[in-house]
Amino acid sequence: MTDSKTTDVLIIGAGAAGLSAAVAAHDSGAKVTVIEKGAKLGGTAAISGGIVWVPSNPNMQKKGISDSREDALAYFRSLDHGEMNDDSLEAFVDEGANALQFLTERGALDLQLLEGYPDYYLDNPGAKADGGRALDNALFDFTSLGDWSDKVYNGGEIVRMMLLETPLGGGSGIVDPDEMKRRVEGDLRGWGQALIGRLLKACLDRDIEVLLETSARKLALQDGRVVGATVTCGGAETTISARRGVVLATGGFEWDEELKTTFLRGPLTSPASPPTNTGDGLKMALTVGAGLGNMTSAWWIPTLSESGARWPDNGAPEKDAQRSVPVLIERTLPHSLMVNGQGKRFCNEATNYSALAGAFHSFDPATYGYNNLPAYLIVDSQYRGRYPIASVMPGDPSPDWIVEAPDLAGLAVAIGVDTAQLEATVSRFNTHAENVNDPDFGRGVSAYDRFYGDRSRDGAAATLGKVEVGSFFAVRIDLGALGTNGGPRTNGMAQVLNVYGDVIPGFYGAGNVISNPTGSVYAGAGGTLGPALTFGYIAGQSAARSEAH
Repeated sequence: MTDSKTTDVLIIGAGAAGLSAAVAAHDSGAKVTVIEKGAKLGGTAAISGGIVWVPSNPNMQKKGISDSREDALAYFRSLDHGEMNDDSLEAFVDEGANALQFLTERGALDLQLLEGYPDYYLDNPGAKADGGRALDNALFDFTSLGDWSDKVYNGGEIVRMMLLETPLGGGSGIVDPDEMKRRVEGDLRGWGQALIGRLLKACLDRDIEVLLETSARKLALQDGRVVGATVTCGGAETTISARRGVVLATGGFEWDEELKTTFLRGPLTSPASPPTNTGDGLKMALTVGAGLGNMTSAWWIPTLSESGARWPDNGAPEKDAQRSVPVLIERTLPHSLMVNGQGKRFCNEATNYSALAGAFHSFDPATYGYNNLPAYLIVDSQYRGRYPIASVMPGDPSPDWIVEAPDLAGLAVAIGVDTAQLEATVSRFNTHAENVNDPDFGRGVSAYDRFYGDRSRDGAAATLGKVEVGSFFAVRIDLGALGTNGGPRTNGMAQVLNVYGDVIPGFYGAGNVISNPTGSVYAGAGGTLGPALTFGYIAGQSAARSEAH
């Protein structure tokens, strides 16, 4: 690309937010161009579980599951610490169901209820303990994408199950061999691959222009209005003009060390998102005077790093980046606990992953450091014989990143914690596990704690079990994120606001690049993708319906 070009709506970033914006803008009558800096598209959404959290969604309505605007707003406001803007929060709550209905009717989504998946903060008003707000993606046929079938980023892994079929969604993780053969031969995919594949297919069916390996670094301004962007493709620089508006949907800044140090409230050392999320959108927004919100926060999650695991190249400058994976189920199963560098428990291990950041970020003024980073997951042979740790299955030999010792004393020495303290911690935990009650941190009290546990066991026993049978094992746990969730502030029409709270004409935002409509609150499974799809839908429509300049 060398010559300048013109479109109605330019969308920067081809993840869930950007692709939903593209469909919405096109179906509102606009000519749309989508650019993506990577050689493959989909970003964080493509390698995610793909779950979408939206209150009062169409699937709930069909099933007769009770929900309301009032319940959803009460839920969020009970969790608000001042980060939420009423306009954008209410836009998400009011438009989420409309966004899903719109995208479903246009073939861009196919969602099913994730039965029984509870919201994350069940003690708060408006929470749904029996689920309904979290939605799973139906399998998607990648052969229908033709030449684009290999243009969706997968991080080196392809999942051929719906999430509800896996332990993460309450399933067994077992698919009949003949059915799995059919899925492999037909290239049927689930999770985030299904979400992005279906959105991409909707774009291709509309002949929406999607340009890969095309990066934007500078927005074009005319009389205070954003009118396009300077982009680079194949080493050549050009300008794409946008008659109606530019939608920023580039993802977060969790892979930019300077931005993390500047803004985040504490360490984020091991992101679980692709390394292309380097804050390009945030930097562009800052150059046109965007006001910022929620900058100290992220979609936090504990992670572990397998030796030698690297992100596949996606055509971006970031090479050979360590891949870290979320620690979801491992810390909730029986016969496990987490300790800090002093050998002490410091949290309810089974609580929701985003909220756990508060425990990891506990700052000790005496040591002037974060005493709970890194942490260690401690398990025994009962655990190793029954449950996986990341990609390591029961019965597999322990790789070098799983430390093994015949007794707790040896394990303590191997990971560098005080032997007496670790033994005392495990002894106390075992007493609690025997009584199926954790008075220290309340593990197992919440239905959410038990959801990811071993549900063949009743009540709190689903997550509480003694750590007592040698050998013993330890895995280092760091704090990562699924993405940052702070950035330019928007109003309920997804228009980006400047530092004075005024609209920047022609400029819209959606996804992890903006100040998230729900603040720092991860409401439930899919709490990132629900707002991303909704604000993509709002941004696309708003941009397409604006007056052309």
